[in-house]
Amino acid sequence: MQLKKINKINYKNMTTEEIKKEEEVKGEVEVKEEVKEEVKEEVKKEEVKEEVKEEVKEEKKEIEVPSKFKSLVKEIEEMSVLDLAELVKLLEEKFGVSAAPQMVAGAPVAGAAEEASEGKSTFSVVLTAIGDKKIQVIKTIRDVTKKGLKDSKDLADAIDTEPQVIKENAKKEEAEEIKKLFEDAGAKVELK
Repeated sequence: MQLKKINKINYKNMTTEEIKKEEEVKGEVEVKEEVKEEVKEEVKKEEVKEEVKEEVKEEKKEIEVPSKFKSLVKEIEEMSVLDLAELVKLLEEKFGVSAAPQMVAGAPVAGAAEEASEGKSTFSVVLTAIGDKKIQVIKTIRDVTKKGLKDSKDLADAIDTEPQVIKENAKKEEAEEIKKLFEDAGAKVELK
């Protein structure tokens, strides 16, 4: 409101000192308006920050760690990402396990009599050569085996020395689909 009144001031009947005072007041009012806008923006930013903090608190679930593992969990929390990766690799090698999710194969349904009458019903998919598109073959290995990228790359590298079994006991249709995927990626595959 004051800003509108100041803008309508008639400078003709004022002295130089009065004009200076009015200009100062006008400047103060404009500064106050700018400060109000800045304060409003800061308040909005603080509200958003608080909302984000609340969401993070809601997403974080408290996991109760048994007392026998508390010291171990504390040490792991303090480790760097590189140290954790090294620890995982060491544990995989020591215990012969993999941290990558494994694909679980179902039990064969067909009996021995059916296999004899129809011929072979399960196959092993053996990758014999990579071809020119190594990256695509590695991606296909990862998709088919559900192994991690590093394990898939290691498997692809091992094919240079000897053929590698990608999938065992696959039904005929599944084995043919896998074979087609690898052939589309430029690899050579055999069904055994």
